[in-house]
Amino acid sequence: MSLRYSTFDNTPRRLTGDDTMGTDDNTKGTPPTYDPKGEHGSVAPDPSVEDSAIIPAGVLDPVYDAKARVLNRAIQDIGMGWYQWQLFIVVGFGWAADNLWPIVTSLALTPIANEFQPARPEVFTLSQNIGLLIGAAFWGFGCDIFGRKWGFNLTLGLTAVWGLVAAGAPTFGAACAFAALWSFGVGGNLPVDSAIFLEFLPGSHQYLLTVLSVDWALAQVVTNLIAWPLLGNFTCQQDAETCTRGQNMGWRYFIIAMGGLTLLMFFIRFVLFTIFESPKYLMSKGRDEDAVRVVHEVARRNGTTSELSVEDLKVCEPPGYVRNTDVRTTLKRHLDKVNSNQIRALFSTRKLALSTGLIMAVWALIGLGYPLYNAFLPYIQATRGVEFGDGSTYITYRNNLIIATLGVPGALLGGVLVELPHVGRKGALFGSTALTGVFLYCSTIAQSSTDLLGWNCAFNFTSSMMYAVLYGYTPELFPTPQRGTGNALTATCNRIFGVMAPIIAMFANLETSAPVYTSGALFIAAGLLVLAMPYESRGTAAL
Repeated sequence: MSLRYSTFDNTPRRLTGDDTMGTDDNTKGTPPTYDPKGEHGSVAPDPSVEDSAIIPAGVLDPVYDAKARVLNRAIQDIGMGWYQWQLFIVVGFGWAADNLWPIVTSLALTPIANEFQPARPEVFTLSQNIGLLIGAAFWGFGCDIFGRKWGFNLTLGLTAVWGLVAAGAPTFGAACAFAALWSFGVGGNLPVDSAIFLEFLPGSHQYLLTVLSVDWALAQVVTNLIAWPLLGNFTCQQDAETCTRGQNMGWRYFIIAMGGLTLLMFFIRFVLFTIFESPKYLMSKGRDEDAVRVVHEVARRNGTTSELSVEDLKVCEPPGYVRNTDVRTTLKRHLDKVNSNQIRALFSTRKLALSTGLIMAVWALIGLGYPLYNAFLPYIQATRGVEFGDGSTYITYRNNLIIATLGVPGALLGGVLVELPHVGRKGALFGSTALTGVFLYCSTIAQSSTDLLGWNCAFNFTSSMMYAVLYGYTPELFPTPQRGTGNALTATCNRIFGVMAPIIAMFANLETSAPVYTSGALFIAAGLLVLAMPYESRGTAAL
């Protein structure tokens, strides 16, 4: 018999092995029953709150469910301290890279096309999106198998290396290949980083997952700030008859600068910061001692202590509970999870299936709508600018910097709205997504370059708010054992539809409003789907 953290309130309760039956590969037990007085050490959720729970009772292994609640209580007791604030900073690098490199592709597209004169310039963006798709699937699913720690460091490292190599691309085909390779690293940043950050956050501070999108918006500003002088002064003009490598070095300087910045972020992560594996991930793999050790180390770095013990976790197991550690059996179980088990768990109840399906659809629609417009924004700005009589390269990149700046307050506002009663995650996501579509429609009525700039500023403000909420809301909908898989599913949907954007652009006239109308409709449709989401995660600690 042992004292442990309660799964329902702040008071400790006694548990016995007989009362915490669970299931595993080699054991079967009777599911625990709800005991409101705590006299029999219950670990199952109260049936009365099942309808409002993000993960309904019975979906998770009862042993895992009980242990996850113990760890939640321990992390909450430690509080938001020095380690989590350091993690907040370095996780922000992943958010920054996720926006920085697609913007690099977008901004470099025009000078690369001017220099190499490819028949299909959109293939450069297509190559990026293929890399993002493969990276999201590999790192997202993989982090549920080999852990969050490896992906956390390698994604930035690979991005930096291939980005630097890309600056020397001798042909258009080589530039496309390198874009796919750096995007393989970029694609894994958010699935891995959001999982590991959420699993170290106390429930009272989960809103910081939304605030992290400030880094996403700041990356847009920094990227455009660097691009303005380099691409504005060292690349061929839009209307130039010839464009040689010597006249067009700006995009190469630009990619070197972005690769160097990413390499610096990797160095800070890998050398100056010590990342611990997620305690919930370790616990889900049967490594309770390691999970407890990490919790105590986080507490020490925060200048406090934790009373969590291995016994507090072991007491959640039924008698005779043994996890098979045979290498071949473990490998087979991991491969089985990749094939079906992890995904099936996210569709195991009607409401959970609806939630998972809808959030995947939202990511898919946004995955098509956003790059269909934003990836070609500099090109649209330049061509429409020529039409308005001020389409110089310098003005094009200056306007992109102004547009990017509006993303910062948009992301901050998203972090505020998600915590407001009667708004929450769903309200903030619906409003920002629908408004993004509306502002895109409004941009088609621009009568001058200034009008177009204004509507694009409004678009970037609301789209940054949308992404801030979406990045925070999505991982909260998945339990830790399937969080990487859930993130991978949504990211894969996003990237698959992202691959379609440049393909559509190949057959669309970018000098007309057709891509804009299509993008606007997709954003509005995504916003309407949000209203049908069955869960509001505000005020709920992630399992």
